[in-house]
Amino acid sequence: MDEKRRIAVVIPKYGLLGGAEGFAAELTERIAADPRFAVHVFANRWAAASDRVAFHRVRMVRFPRFLTTPSFAWFARRRMAAEGPFEVVHTHDRIFRADLLTMHGIPHRRWVREVREKGMSLFDRATARMEDRLVLKGGCRRFLAVSSLTRKIFLEEYPVDPALVTVLHPGVDTAPFARLDRERCRREVRGRFGIAADEPLILFVSMNFSIKGLDRLLRGLGRLRAGNPEARFRLLVVGRGDEKTYRRLATELGIGDAVVFAGPVAREKLPEYYLAGDCYAMLSRFDTFGMVVLEAMAAGLPVLISGRVGALDLVREGENGFVVENPDDAAAVAGKIGPMLNRDLLAGMGPAARQTAREHSWDQAAARILEVYGEIRDEKASDLC
Repeated sequence: MDEKRRIAVVIPKYGLLGGAEGFAAELTERIAADPRFAVHVFANRWAAASDRVAFHRVRMVRFPRFLTTPSFAWFARRRMAAEGPFEVVHTHDRIFRADLLTMHGIPHRRWVREVREKGMSLFDRATARMEDRLVLKGGCRRFLAVSSLTRKIFLEEYPVDPALVTVLHPGVDTAPFARLDRERCRREVRGRFGIAADEPLILFVSMNFSIKGLDRLLRGLGRLRAGNPEARFRLLVVGRGDEKTYRRLATELGIGDAVVFAGPVAREKLPEYYLAGDCYAMLSRFDTFGMVVLEAMAAGLPVLISGRVGALDLVREGENGFVVENPDDAAAVAGKIGPMLNRDLLAGMGPAARQTAREHSWDQAAARILEVYGEIRDEKASDLC
């Protein structure tokens, strides 16, 4: 019997809350279930020790902070050398060498300059240098971007052959939504917050109200009500943020009565909230993908997103959602939200959103990863000939 093909997966935090951590775990667990592979995860922390995966703890120096990224890379290299060799080294973070890099964000310099809009700290400079070393000198044979937007910005920053940079969207697990009774969720969640069964309910889910554009959504809704005082809608805000500031803004915009703050909700309870809604809105200032968009679609919710959300790859205008290219234009936001309050339109868009989610399962994403592993393996074999 052939030996198992050894795969190394590198990420500082594995399976914990967060887009990159969850993405890596979902794919890795599925690959590890394939009997052809022996998967080794090199991480500083992990949520649960799967019996299908061999976990190796990688040290990390957290103080001074600028050593965090280079120290993880240094200790990861030593640990992999002790445990290797590996057919493929797949990293989700900045290390010295890898065969495959999955980019969960845009180049660090661009993130600091364009999203955080700050100067480069010592930590930022150290992180950017590690990224440069991996991309330009780290031997990567392939790069995976989580969205076309991420790919575009990466290629603007680095002189990499575009043929080596592929888009691989995150997946979504539709099972939690299918197991629940939609009518029960609507009744219970809406009842909890005093929202009538026939009120169009817009859902907003985030742990960062500012980056995810809650202010833009509120201004759009304020413009909608100013132009159409009879329009009925409620906005349910789920997550943690500066509620006081946004309550005040909602009141100033004349929609204070329409906005409800639910506070943080346990992740396992979120499907109930999605199923209680009629549509989902997230007007982010920047999102490399935005996994909550796929989660909303899995619940059958049409989505409204900004043109700076990577998930726009999946949105078909007027079919499963809408995109606002300039979400700072409150009139444009209002113009998109208005049709989404129409129950007849939503009835047709909901199934289309659900179908989009079905077409982006984690199993499909894992199958594509395995294809890339095979390509890398063949290239390495060819190099030895």
